[in-house]
Amino acid sequence: MLAVLAVLALIIVAIVWALGANSSNPHLAGRGKLGVLVALGAAIVCGASVTLVNFFWNVGQQV
Repeated sequence: MLAVLAVLALIIVAIVWALGANSSNPHLAGRGKLGVLVALGAAIVCGASVTLVNFFWNVGQQV
């Protein structure tokens, strides 16, 4: 569910970035760029969370 919201946020901030760049508004374009990076990072973390939990679970079982 969180991954879906992260991808939705990525789409929304990409639209904000496009609107800022198209209207020659550097502040809006900059906020859109930052939002894309944050949303992309959130989507990657959500997508990799199951693999990370399984990895650290297996490492913990070996200790």
